Amino acid sequence: MTMNIVKLTAIGLLAAAAGGCTRAEVRPAPEWTTTIETIASPAGPASAQPQLTASEHGLILSWLENAGSTTTFKFSQRTATGWSDPLPIVSGPDFFANFADLPSVVRLADRTLVAHWLKMSGTDPESEAYDVQLTRSTDDGRTWSPAFSPHHDGTKNEHGFASLFDVRGAELGLVWLDGRAIKPPATPGEDGVGDMSLRAAVYDRSWKQLSDDAVDLRVCECCPTSAASTSDGVVVAYRGRSPDEIRNIYVARLVDGKWSTPAPVHDDGWQIDGCPVNGPAVSAAGRTVAVAWFTVQKDLGQAFVAFSQDAGRTFGAPIRVDDAGSLGKVDLELLLDGSAVASWIEQADGKSAFKVRRIEPSGHRSAAIVVADMGTNRNSGYPRMARRGNELVFAWTGTDDSLQVKTAVARLP
Repeated sequence: MTMNIVKLTAIGLLAAAAGGCTRAEVRPAPEWTTTIETIASPAGPASAQPQLTASEHGLILSWLENAGSTTTFKFSQRTATGWSDPLPIVSGPDFFANFADLPSVVRLADRTLVAHWLKMSGTDPESEAYDVQLTRSTDDGRTWSPAFSPHHDGTKNEHGFASLFDVRGAELGLVWLDGRAIKPPATPGEDGVGDMSLRAAVYDRSWKQLSDDAVDLRVCECCPTSAASTSDGVVVAYRGRSPDEIRNIYVARLVDGKWSTPAPVHDDGWQIDGCPVNGPAVSAAGRTVAVAWFTVQKDLGQAFVAFSQDAGRTFGAPIRVDDAGSLGKVDLELLLDGSAVASWIEQADGKSAFKVRRIEPSGHRSAAIVVADMGTNRNSGYPRMARRGNELVFAWTGTDDSLQVKTAVARLP
């Protein structure tokens, strides 16, 4: 992305304004331990951009593999004996891929698979013009429909960072960052003029698109989004952008077909003239919602979690996730007891690690557990985590010798 991206260093060397709201007291929780077991990955060499999704019908890992100028989008399903044989979704030379904007495969309530990826739309490879592409499969991924797109503005601009979700059982919904209002720069290499927006669409069971709604007309340009379903409707989390460049995490709720007015999860007061490429994660069960996110306070990167007991209308005080400093790239899974497991990249003493810990709404935290040591290279990407039943599954891009997606599992106590 070219739009004022700011890279984070080990100590978060960014201008930051300290937030004025109370944060929850961090307290040690009763012992919570689990063993991380690395398992054989279904992804081949030169693979990256892993994503995990879970539903009542199973858990899916997807990723991109590169061979010369051709990229192939693949997926595998978690089974009782390990990962299923990978299946291709689409191949081509025109994928748009970066470390944070991850393609995905989700399974709807009627077992239909829906996949999304990004396709370059501009003739100039430096323009970073690309579109969200969708396809569906009703035969468990053996064949796929022709690709279609949720946006129809026709602009050669950025459309990405999509999150897909099930609406009312077997209807597809999604949100994405949309650059249709951004005018191209007068001078090549400069930023365009205008604001990135968050838009949403819903498809009915006959695959007719019912909407293309503006959820928020000014958002951070290139931070991932996240979505989850509550008993009251869908809740979406994303990074907003105020006129004075405060970039708090916001949520919007889809209830009875209408989007609520976006509201901040917490006023961090992080003022930054550029996108940190670090989005939130949201998880929901019933009316309980948890959101994890990254921010910078007093030049230090930190990760937090906040809980809601009213389907995302209001949130409690943030609970700090990391110990000494964080590069963010968070993920989150609610557990059956109302607590959550959060993941993040810890950064301290020149070293980084993919870590997880259990967090209670009261502020109690377990000890952190290392999933994998991570390099500081951006190619390490966004580690992902998903839960199905009492199994946590992890995926990340290993950079030891060459890029390759790696996976691990843990049994919940």
